Amino acid sequence: MIGKVKKWLGIEGVKLELIIPEEISKNDGVVSGKIRLLSLNDQTLTHLKVVMIEKYSRGRKKEKLVDEYQIGFIEIKKRITVAANQPKEIAFDLPFNLVKSEVENFGEQNFLFKGLTKLASLAYSVQSDFYILSEAIVEGVALNPFDKKVIRLK
Repeated sequence: MIGKVKKWLGIEGVKLELIIPEEISKNDGVVSGKIRLLSLNDQTLTHLKVVMIEKYSRGRKKEKLVDEYQIGFIEIKKRITVAANQPKEIAFDLPFNLVKSEVENFGEQNFLFKGLTKLASLAYSVQSDFYILSEAIVEGVALNPFDKKVIRLK
């Protein structure tokens, strides 16, 4: 009985690890990586999801606003069997599209506007952080394994 509960909660089930570079070029438009899967018991995955998210924050203290935008998404719909104590790696390419704000588009018009937009960004404490989130859907498990990695865009 305890074994069934452990399996249902995913305690001794599939562990997921994202293997991606820490720094990615904005111009590439794609992130290449791997998902490493390891399990103490034989498990079957129905599909994998990989999402790239931009966390856009602006303002200070009480007036701080934070929005999250999905800028890339792939879904691998394939039955994958993970054998006990045998790691399995799945390669993926995640395309992404960066969205520019009106202020950033204004700053790209010429070098004078670029300086003004940088000054405005500093004044309003504008910041974008990026991360990649991966989740595996496992048969017969209530809590699906996932991993989240922060990345830098240069």
